Amino acid sequence: MSSNPVAETVASLMPRAKAELTELVAFKSVADFGQFPRTESEAAANWIVAALRAEGFQDVALLDTPDGTQSVYGLLPGPEGAKTVLLYAHYDVQPPLDEAGWATPPFELTERDGRWYGRGTADCKGGFIMHLLALRALKANGGVPVHVKVIVEGSEEQGTGGLERYAEEHPELLAADTIVIGDAGNFRVGLPTVTSTLRGMTMMRVSVDTLAGNLHSGQFGGAAPDALGALIRVLDSLRAEDGSTTVDGLADGPAWEGLQYDEEQFRKDAKVLDGVALIGSGTVADRIWARPAVTVLGIDCPPVVGATPSVQSSARALISLRVPPGVDAAEATKLLQAHLEAHTPWGARVRTEQIGQGQPFSADTTSPAYAAMAEAMAVAYPGQEMSYAGQGGSIPLCNTLAALYPSAEILLIGLSEPEAQIHAVNESVSPEELERLSVAEALFLRTYAAS
Repeated sequence: MSSNPVAETVASLMPRAKAELTELVAFKSVADFGQFPRTESEAAANWIVAALRAEGFQDVALLDTPDGTQSVYGLLPGPEGAKTVLLYAHYDVQPPLDEAGWATPPFELTERDGRWYGRGTADCKGGFIMHLLALRALKANGGVPVHVKVIVEGSEEQGTGGLERYAEEHPELLAADTIVIGDAGNFRVGLPTVTSTLRGMTMMRVSVDTLAGNLHSGQFGGAAPDALGALIRVLDSLRAEDGSTTVDGLADGPAWEGLQYDEEQFRKDAKVLDGVALIGSGTVADRIWARPAVTVLGIDCPPVVGATPSVQSSARALISLRVPPGVDAAEATKLLQAHLEAHTPWGARVRTEQIGQGQPFSADTTSPAYAAMAEAMAVAYPGQEMSYAGQGGSIPLCNTLAALYPSAEILLIGLSEPEAQIHAVNESVSPEELERLSVAEALFLRTYAAS
C-alpha cells in the first residue's frame, strides 16, 4: 500500500483492531434463541454501544426491533452542511455448525497462516471493526468530513426482517445521502470489488403427511404411502437433470455481463470434490449471480442410527430459493408454493409455510459515490482497478433502504472474499483486507465529501 497518512494510521491501529475483534467474536451472538442464549446477543449489542460512545457518537441507542432482537444506532455529527453517510454492519452470526470441524474454537479469534479465524470475523463483526478503523483514521488526520450514521443489525443472518420493519416505522432514522453496506466482499483477496447486485431469497418449510402414524414396513410397505418418499419426490422436482433449478413459472434472469468467475477457480473456492460436476448451465457467474437457485437446507426424518423398519407418516424440509434482480421475491414465493403443492405425489397432504423473504437488489454504478469509491480503492490497492461483481446471497435491508430513500446511493463492500469461508466451519478474515478496506472506506468518505 502506498504511503499516506490515513494508511499509516490504519496500520498503527491494527493491533487494537485485532484485540477488539477478539472481544466481539467471543460473543455467541446467534439470533436463534432456541439454540443460543439471548444474553449473548444482548452482550454483543452492548459492546457495540460502548464502542460507539467511546468514539464520540451521539444518540447511541439499542433499538428493539419487531422480531425480538436489538440493533444498535449512533450518529457522529460532521461539519455543518456536510453530506450524511450511513454505515451498516451486523453483529449476529451464523451458528458454528459442526464445532468438531473447526481447527480452533469458533468463538475464539485465532491467528493461523496469516488469517484470523473465528465465527463472525468476516461476516460481519469484522465489518463493524472496518467502520471503526476508517473513522479513527479520519479523526487522526483532519476529522470526519461527513455526518456519519451507524446501524449494526442483530438478526441479519436469520432473515426475520426486524430492522427492515423498524426502519419502515421510523423512516427518518436511517436517512442518508449514501449508504455503505459493509457486508459483502472482494471477488478475490487483493482485488478491490464493489458488489453491484444481490439475489433475493425466500425460505419455505414444507411438510408432508400420509398416514395417521408410522407403520411396520414389512406388514404395510409397498402399498402404504411413505411421507418421506413423497417429500423426496417433491424436492427432486425442483431440479432438472443437470441440477438447474426448475420452479414452475420461474424464469432465469439475463446473462451476467460483468466480472466472470473462472470455472476451475470456482471449483477450488467451493472445494468441489474431484470428479464431481458443477450443476446448472451457462457461465458460473450466470449460475450464482443471475439465476434462481434452490437449496434444501434441512430435512426432518429419522436419523440412520436408531432407525426402525417403518413407513414414515410425516416428513418436512426447509427450502431456500435465491432469485436474481428482475424477479420479485414475493411472486417467486407464490410460484414455489404452487410448485410444491402441484408436485406432491399420491394425494399426500402438503403444507407450506414461508419463514423469510428478501427482495433482490441492483445498484446504480454510475453514481458519484461509485466514482469516489473507485478513486479511494485505487489508492488502497495500488495498481488495481475497482471491479464490479454480483453476490448470490441476500441482504434484505438493501431494498428496504432503497425504497425508503430512493435518492440515496448504496455501495456494498466488505471482508467476505472466498477464502473467508463465511457460513462454513473455519470462517476467517484476512487482516490485510481489513486494513486495505478500512483505508479505502476512510478515503472514500473524504473524497465523497468533496464531490
